[in-house]
Amino acid sequence: MRTVRNLSFAAGVAATALLWPGITTAEEPLKIPAPVLAQKFAVPIPMQETEGPTRKPELSKDKLAKAAADYQKRKKNNKNAVAKYLFAEKQLAADLRPRAIGWYSKGCLAGGVKLPDNGPAWQNMRLSRNRQWGHPKLIALVKRLGTEAQKYDGWPGLLIGDIAQPRGGPLVTGHASHQVGLDADIWLNPMPDRRLTYREREDISAKTMLDSTSLAVDTEVFTDKHVALIKRAAKYKEVQRIFVHPAIKKALCERAGDDREWLSKVRPLWGHHYHFHIRIYCPNGGCRAQNPVGGGDGCGKEVDNWLKSIKASLKNKPKPTDEPSKWIPPSERRMITMAQLPNECRKVLESPDIEVLAEELPVPKLATKKTAKKE
Repeated sequence: MRTVRNLSFAAGVAATALLWPGITTAEEPLKIPAPVLAQKFAVPIPMQETEGPTRKPELSKDKLAKAAADYQKRKKNNKNAVAKYLFAEKQLAADLRPRAIGWYSKGCLAGGVKLPDNGPAWQNMRLSRNRQWGHPKLIALVKRLGTEAQKYDGWPGLLIGDIAQPRGGPLVTGHASHQVGLDADIWLNPMPDRRLTYREREDISAKTMLDSTSLAVDTEVFTDKHVALIKRAAKYKEVQRIFVHPAIKKALCERAGDDREWLSKVRPLWGHHYHFHIRIYCPNGGCRAQNPVGGGDGCGKEVDNWLKSIKASLKNKPKPTDEPSKWIPPSERRMITMAQLPNECRKVLESPDIEVLAEELPVPKLATKKTAKKE
């Protein structure tokens, strides 16, 4: 047994001598501190020969910065890199001419503009997400909607949910769309008559418009002012579609009166019972337009079929159980790679940050326990 140990020890010393010529004994083991930044970016740190028996890593800030930059470049150039993580890292918009690029659910945003967190007729919610960026034409439309609804419809003001990330792109959580800066979620809660705190904007839940059946609106909650707000948004020529829950669409059909042309833009969709989703037309070349809405107001068989589907889903809803939920891998739609996005999106990622005023900088996230909140 002792002979085997001696042979193993001798083999180790020989291997060490081959790898590091300056070291010939085990009395002086090689000790190299692990640089923090090197661990963070998983980049090998260049080694430099010294006169002594050991070599130390090069720890200059310039070397580490270059290594980190090289890693980031390699990561972006990897066509199989999952795009949502790369776009989530960007805290500011790209300093490029404003353009929506690609498709609503597979694209990015150049030259995005941030909707100010507070305005005379709006307040942004969920500030920690940093999803208050959009194409300049969408941001202008949101401001206009809030101002005109407040002035002419008696709506107190808008609470703004998600628009897009600073450079658009796929999102780590939530929506499949909202990637090109042409989609915006407007809460159906009216804005309060005071400025909400940062904590309130994170914690307040949007209020559902549905009654206990989930198949109709609660008439005590969904009012004529809600109808006027959605109608105003749908009448803007820049708006292509508005998504709402089928029960809300049904209520709009029943209360629209003789002026019904705008109803064709209001499309029933799963969810969307505590906010409505505005989508504007593609304002430039390079983004793919959605097919126009069909004729008619969509108030007959279409909305009824939607409600039948929802009713059936409620009947088939699994009963609550103490069993741990089975993990479901993310779908391909949620794991879009850079190769699947338009080539211009690489330039969007690599471009320098746009210059912004101090008050427009993203709000730092609070270190608090995560809780599930409606948008």
